[in-house]
Parts: sequence; structure tokens; C-alpha cells
Amino acid sequence: MLHAEYHQAYSLNHAHLPAFGTIDPAIRTNESPQSRTLDVANKKWDVMQNNEPDLFLHEEILLLALKDKTGTIDWKAGHFGFALGGAMLTELLLAGCIEVEEGKKPFVNVVDDAPLGDPLLDESLDKIATAKRRKQLSHWLPVLAHTPKLMHRVAAELCRKDVLKEDEGKVLFFFKRKIYPELNPEPERRLIERLREAIFTDTAEVDSRTMLLISLANAVGLLNIPFDAKELKKRKDRIEHIVTNEQFGEAAMQAIRAAQAAAMAISLMMSTNTMMMANINR
Repeated sequence: MLHAEYHQAYSLNHAHLPAFGTIDPAIRTNESPQSRTLDVANKKWDVMQNNEPDLFLHEEILLLALKDKTGTIDWKAGHFGFALGGAMLTELLLAGCIEVEEGKKPFVNVVDDAPLGDPLLDESLDKIATAKRRKQLSHWLPVLAHTPKLMHRVAAELCRKDVLKEDEGKVLFFFKRKIYPELNPEPERRLIERLREAIFTDTAEVDSRTMLLISLANAVGLLNIPFDAKELKKRKDRIEHIVTNEQFGEAAMQAIRAAQAAAMAISLMMSTNTMMMANINR
């Protein structure tokens, strides 16, 4: 079980993980929780020297789904809500709050229910921790994806970090709605550049958080927003290589396997919804 101080440090830094073939000192089993806390706190100091806000995976998913100027969801984003749910589950895994059993029934177990300090993640963890029975990953994915006002809550955090700004738009000239145009384009620019380098080059330096993001975004077609679909098709083998690489520490690999399972569940749900709509329209 992770020490409570590590949770506090994680809430400051979001647990950045290593590149291919490296082992994160925070994952080594011979280190104490106190040394892990110090290591993460030092990483936070590095982040503080950078003007780019430190973003959670679900915040990065929303940045990809939003149109920069209008602040509305791109029509290509499809079922991005499921990717948000998968991203929050992945963050809980990376923080050491939950683990997913291997096997035919991937039950989600709570390892440490200490709050992380992020309202959305803490609420998600509480739902899992207080459930009367253990549930599988495929159960929690839609539950978290349908968190009330999820998109607006994620957007509110990005507004707080001065990445987006909240505004008001109109639908059909009469109905008002909240929109979130981009205030600071730099975080998304760097995000897309990270994805571009990982997908369209053969670099071995792909960090695990980028790999997790690619796995989730690819499952709902979000990669088609910043990149051309034909170009992505040419790099299909590269994307497959990225999301199945196993050169990480065990803690990172469990998050990766869970993200892959979440991505598969997302694809299944999208297929089911499509079939249901087809039957309705007959």
C-alpha cells in the first residue's frame, strides 16, 4: 500500500513515468515510501520551472476533443466520454489507488483509498471503494464516463489552470450553452507534438503517459482530430507497437494493460451502440 504522503505528492505532480527501457526510481521496490515522496516532490519542482501546466490524462483527452476557437466538441470526437472515464481509471492506477486483477474477469481492487486532492479522481475512487461488491473494469468504465457534468468539470479544471476560458454560446440563436475556447495554446501544442513524435517517428523515447494517452485516444478516434486519417493508417503498425510495448516497470505495465482493456471495452460499447441504433432505424 502506498504511503499517504506519496498520495499527497502525487496530487501535486500526477506521477510522471519513464521512457522505454528505463525504470522509474519511484517504482523500485527497495525504496521507502518517504524516498518516493521526496522523488515525486522533486519532480514537482521541475514542473514548477516550466510554464506548461501539468495535466491529467482526462484533461489531455478533453483538449484533443475540443475545437480551439469555438470551444465546442469536435464532431470527430465521437464517444470521447468513455475515454475520459478510462483516463480517470488509469490515473487511479498510476497513483497506486487501485489495481486490476489479471485473467478473464479483471476485477478492480482498491489498494489505497486515501484522497489524492483532485475532486474528480477522489469522487471516482470513493465510488469504487464504497461499492458493496467488487466490480470489473468493464463496469467502472461507463460508470465513470457518465459522471454528472463530467466534461464541464474537466473543463473547469483546465480553466483554473488558465488553459481554457469559460464562455457562453448559443444554439439555434436561442439556447445558451457553456463553451470553452482555448486561452493558452501552448499545452495543446506540446501535447500534439508529443503525439506526433511518438506516432510519426520511430523514436524509442516514448514515455508511458504518452503511450497511455495514445491507447485511449485511438480507441475513440480522437487521433483523427489533430492528424490526417490517411497518415494515421500508414502508421497503424507503429501505433500497435506503442500500445503493446512491455519495457516498463510492473506498476506502469498494470496501468498500460488496464488502459488497453479500457480501450477494448470502449470499442465494444461503441459497436454495441451502433448496432442498437441500426436496429432502431430499421
